[in-house]
Amino acid sequence: IGILAAIALPAYQDYISKSQTTRVVGELAAGKTAVDAALFEGKTPVLEAGNTETTKEDVGLTTTGGKARSNLMSTVTIGGGKFASGAGTLEGTLGNRANKDIHGTVITQNRNADGTWNCTVKGAGTGWKDKFIPTGCTKATQ
Repeated sequence: IGILAAIALPAYQDYISKSQTTRVVGELAAGKTAVDAALFEGKTPVLEAGNTETTKEDVGLTTTGGKARSNLMSTVTIGGGKFASGAGTLEGTLGNRANKDIHGTVITQNRNADGTWNCTVKGAGTGWKDKFIPTGCTKATQ
């Protein structure tokens, strides 16, 4: 039993880390849809729950207090030009209830000015492994 546990527990922890990074990619995908809808309507995508300005549209990834809605992300930010010309990024930093092996990992959904999206992952954490990168994402170069 000890030998089985020595093999099974690390494999299970790897499975948890991969499933959590995949889940966060899915959660950020909801933000991608909201960003595209806001831009289509001529609004600026923001992370401001409760926003009432008619020129801005909340993408729904944070609470009124600015905290990430996901219990796996410590922060969610908008960057990379903030979609002013259509290009920008949604970045989620893993923390809170995420497995310790992936704490600090940054998943970035990058929108190009032509409306195409791509996903990159900058791994961090004490036990980070590239196999935690979800399908459809690539390893960040920096």
